[in-house]
Amino acid sequence: MSDPHDLQPFAVDVPDAAIDDLRRRVTDARWPDQIEGTGWEYGCDGAWLRVLATHWADGFDWRAAEARINTLDQVVTTVDGQRLHAVHHRSPEPGALPLLLSHGWPGSIVEFLSVVGPLTDPATHGGDPADAFHVVAPSLPGFAWSGPTTERGWGPHRIGGAFASLMARLGYDRYGVQGGDWGSIISQHVAGQAPDHVVGCHVNMMSAFPPGNDDDHADITPAEQQHLDRSAWYFTEDRGYFLQQQTRPQSLGVGLHDSPAGLLAWIGEKFHGWTDHDGDVLDVVERDDLLANVSAYWFTGTATSSARIYFEFGRDLAEGRMPPPNPDVPFGVSAFPMELMVGRRRWVEPDRNVTFWREHDRGGHFAAMERPDDLVADVREFFRPLREAA
Repeated sequence: MSDPHDLQPFAVDVPDAAIDDLRRRVTDARWPDQIEGTGWEYGCDGAWLRVLATHWADGFDWRAAEARINTLDQVVTTVDGQRLHAVHHRSPEPGALPLLLSHGWPGSIVEFLSVVGPLTDPATHGGDPADAFHVVAPSLPGFAWSGPTTERGWGPHRIGGAFASLMARLGYDRYGVQGGDWGSIISQHVAGQAPDHVVGCHVNMMSAFPPGNDDDHADITPAEQQHLDRSAWYFTEDRGYFLQQQTRPQSLGVGLHDSPAGLLAWIGEKFHGWTDHDGDVLDVVERDDLLANVSAYWFTGTATSSARIYFEFGRDLAEGRMPPPNPDVPFGVSAFPMELMVGRRRWVEPDRNVTFWREHDRGGHFAAMERPDDLVADVREFFRPLREAA
């Protein structure tokens, strides 16, 4: 028997029968009615969904997506009793800084397909070789090729500890962390649990609340007001999925696990609502990248186990397992206007060593897919003065 601590090379390889089964299920989907003249106000628009589903069944080439994923070096291992899959793509530059990238829900490592190349090999992508990174991008426990989870407790706190262990196992003593969505919280957990190993933490979603100072709401800029309005919309109109996955993920999972059309609607609606577009998310996120991301959930059967992170987060919250104040590790934020949660900088600074903050005029929740060049530029700039500390 192999040592569970071993790192084994990995490549995605979905059986032909699974691809055929997906196409059959999508083709045979039983579609719900929709009130004439409505679009997205009740949820996922049926007309948009059927067009995308038709392409998923008849035009989408999973093998091409699979081959693109497999251009990246990958490993699997066992950490804290859980299978863990990760992209581990080293830079050709000998002085590259290790960088841990963490995704969220409903994302996957597919989110990072357009940024790994520029991060690991900037010279080939018009950048400075001195900005190179060795990229480690795990699938979160319970997600895609790291799933499903087999026991309780895999919330962001435990994931942060597992990711710190993974970096040590890969031989990295000093490294940066970056993430959005759950990846933002997990990155902060890694920095909080392993501050002696993390040279800097950069996020592209940052939930923060007024700390109770007299100037908490003074001098709000137009960009800050945009973030506050966006958060208000999210909490009042768009958070139903969060409560469902936080309280009854197993019930929801039956439908998502059995129906690819249902899974596509559940995830597709979030891509539509959380991105910065002028009417159609497919104008800013490539259609086949969106389908590859949904396919990663489908082929691995992890719609249910990925949703359980919300339940486990509730337990983390109730038991005080949140990222602690971290005044030492340098902290950076890339704020995109259609992100769901970005607190004011003055609300973040009391608990974080903020050394970088950039407001962007376009982009949303899936920055690595929507605005990869902007995100890469920010990551390079944030970590540039921190490399000597590594």
